[in-house]
Amino acid sequence: MTVGAVPSIRDPGIKFSVEIYPPAKLETRVKLTEQLGELDGLGIYYVSVTFGAGGTTRDRTIEMVRRVIGETSFDVAAHLTCVGASCAEVNQLIEQYEHLGVRRIVALRGDPPGGFDVPYYPHPEGYQTTADLVAVISKCGLFDISVAAYPEKHPQSPNVKADFDTLKSKVDAGADCALTQFFFDNDRFYEFFDRALSYGISVPIVPGILPIMNFAQVKTFAGKCGASIPSWIVERYDGLDDDPQESLKIGLDIAIQQIVDLAAQGHREFHIYCLNRPEIVRSLISSIGFGNKSLAEV
Repeated sequence: MTVGAVPSIRDPGIKFSVEIYPPAKLETRVKLTEQLGELDGLGIYYVSVTFGAGGTTRDRTIEMVRRVIGETSFDVAAHLTCVGASCAEVNQLIEQYEHLGVRRIVALRGDPPGGFDVPYYPHPEGYQTTADLVAVISKCGLFDISVAAYPEKHPQSPNVKADFDTLKSKVDAGADCALTQFFFDNDRFYEFFDRALSYGISVPIVPGILPIMNFAQVKTFAGKCGASIPSWIVERYDGLDDDPQESLKIGLDIAIQQIVDLAAQGHREFHIYCLNRPEIVRSLISSIGFGNKSLAEV
């Protein structure tokens, strides 16, 4: 990995977004909102709130969106999916987001309730593709629309070309930005980015970064979504199953290396999948912003 100058959060060109999911317990949602508020001043320009597989967290998502808007200084990007809902139900949710003051939407097909191993079937009365959903949201003229992108092929896509065709259709329908699935090999992202440009995809493509907090858990995530884990990362975690502190330290170091390398290549926005651990976001951004010794030696 080639690493350039250490970026600083004081550089207004470096921006971060943070993705959370709505916890099941009310007290956990309250605590998470408080923790997010403590990230103010770290260059975070919005928090995205996910929508569970098959729309299973709809009510909690709406409540979490309301909390983040009302109790923090951050903009919110509310997730919206096609799966398991009619067009009328989705349109109602768009109106509800507007009423709450949401001005960013992450438009997604959505995962089947059974996961990637289960074939996806559109709702008979719903939007058939994400591009259809994007087109409807775009007509409102009220929202900044982000969509998903996959540097290493969506697990349910027949081939890489189909992935690019899908992404192009979403952009053509009105998407303003693409957020990538997490990845650990920056070269995969660079190849994807260059190929996207060759397809005429000119919207910003924001790299998704997942700090490894639990390697076994991340291996499971990666296996389900088709993200490869380079052998050098696997080797760094060898023998650390019973050392969570060292494992987390390595995970932060890897994420820092990724962001520094990406910034050196001109990428200025980063989407952090924090798995509801805002303190990890603070450690990550603070380490980059102040250029600590370990980062300088990367």
